[in-house]
Amino acid sequence: MAAAATAPASMPLPAAHRFTLGELDITALSDGHLNLGLELFPAADPATAEALLTKAFLPKAVPTSVNAFLVTKGDQRVLIDTGTASAMGPTLGHVPEALAAAGVKPESINTVIITHLHPDHANGLLDAAGKAAFPAAEVVVSTPELAFWNDDGVMSRAPTEMKPFFDMARKAIVPYEGKVRKIEGEIEIVPGITALPAPGHTPGHLALRISSGDANLLIFTDVIHAAALQFSHPEWAIAFDVDQETAIATRKRVLDMAAADNLLVAGMHLPFPGVGHVVREGDAYGYVPAPWPAL
Repeated sequence: MAAAATAPASMPLPAAHRFTLGELDITALSDGHLNLGLELFPAADPATAEALLTKAFLPKAVPTSVNAFLVTKGDQRVLIDTGTASAMGPTLGHVPEALAAAGVKPESINTVIITHLHPDHANGLLDAAGKAAFPAAEVVVSTPELAFWNDDGVMSRAPTEMKPFFDMARKAIVPYEGKVRKIEGEIEIVPGITALPAPGHTPGHLALRISSGDANLLIFTDVIHAAALQFSHPEWAIAFDVDQETAIATRKRVLDMAAADNLLVAGMHLPFPGVGHVVREGDAYGYVPAPWPAL
């Protein structure tokens, strides 16, 4: 993603936003932002895409948040994704500052769920010295995801620009040897957090259902990268999708469910704090950000 993205000049301030879901505290953590060029959406009609961006008061290089989430109940602290660390430039890599702003020490985190092993989600597993950034944590990742990034044959066939992703994915896990829990299928990871397979973006890409009593939050991870484009055109895959057809089908399925069930949703690339609702708009969808005071 780094090579194909344009880094904005402005530096983000540490950002964390906490809200309550039943008996759980959810904290949205900003890792920062980057800009995605329209060339990363190869199926998009340029004129239509530019019109959508103009309507949303956005430039042609789509400003894109990178978010992580912390779920807390008592002494249980579960971090969902870790951001980029130093892998993708100075406007990213700010999850540590966001955690500090939220009053959370890395060593207090019990569990880290990695939704998939792209660097903007997993590189924050490492500190500046290449050691475990979360020394007390168990790391949870799906078996298909680990298998994909550790497959030398897959790496040898990957486009040149993608090969560094394999190296980064492998290195991110190394300091957690003996503390990695592999999961498959729909399964409860810890009480209140259930993994939901959402393949296509990567083979082991996960969405997560967060539940407490009657309150639910669907973290759909990288189902959406550019809210201004992909809600109205879910058929526009991003170039980083390993299997674009499956990613499109997953996006439509997840957005259908979110709209039909009126679910509160969160996304790693929705505008920070990345929480809102999906609505049906004809054959496509819309996104309504949740007002911060309402969260």
